[in-house]
Amino acid sequence: MDKNAEFTFLEDFTAELSAKKLVFPTSLGATMKIRKALSQPDISNDQVARIIGAEPVLSAKVLHLSNTASFNPSGRQVTDLRSATLLLGFAAVRNIAISIGMKQLAENKYKGGFSVQMDGLWRRSLRVAALAMVVARNKTCMSPDKAMLAGLLHDIGKFYILNRAHHYQHIFTSEALLWNLIDDWNASIGAAILEDWEVPDEIRDAVVNFKHYQAVPQHKISLTDVLTTADFLDAVFVHNQPEQLDWSQVPASLQRLHIDAENLPALMLETKTELSIVLHAIQ
Repeated sequence: MDKNAEFTFLEDFTAELSAKKLVFPTSLGATMKIRKALSQPDISNDQVARIIGAEPVLSAKVLHLSNTASFNPSGRQVTDLRSATLLLGFAAVRNIAISIGMKQLAENKYKGGFSVQMDGLWRRSLRVAALAMVVARNKTCMSPDKAMLAGLLHDIGKFYILNRAHHYQHIFTSEALLWNLIDDWNASIGAAILEDWEVPDEIRDAVVNFKHYQAVPQHKISLTDVLTTADFLDAVFVHNQPEQLDWSQVPASLQRLHIDAENLPALMLETKTELSIVLHAIQ
């Protein structure tokens, strides 16, 4: 890629970051403010209900999800946001908010000629999030909701670049040039965005490191192990052929998490269920 063109894009990104004016669609910016508010340790359920109530799409989705069999097996109708958030839990509401924000980002009418790429990126983020959640729940003691959040945000740098690319059509004269920049810079840009949004260090570290992760055997299992595993298994999930996996070529994180040919099919099946719940919640 033309280094001058690359420098122009990165210079503009740095200026936006320094000025605290990252250019994302309003929906995603509002979503991250909601996530931050819901992460406050002393927030009350009444406050959460008021925050959600300020975002109509999120309000509708939270109420809808709280009345599904997956979260409300009793079938007793939930009609207010306070009861809905008590039933779902704050972590689930945070992740629903981010899923909705990223869906709206993928559907942004100003995304130029990158609609197919944005839609594919969004769907992949949901799959990796579901995989990370299932792996964390079954193979670690860490929070499944935290793992899901890492999966949702693991490609946020790619989202940002694709979302901004239509402003730089004079630079990205071919799709190959655009993807060269994405491959080189999406992790660093993603980490900077997550820092600006005050996302926890553990999630930022996983986003930066999962693609080139070299696990240290004596170190405890980390969120990066989970995200590395989920990212790798996404291709297996898409093709639905776990039996064809070459176990001599898998990342060390799978071995550290004790994922093998015997237990992988059950993880894939559970992931399919989780993914259907998420998609049902936000469609």
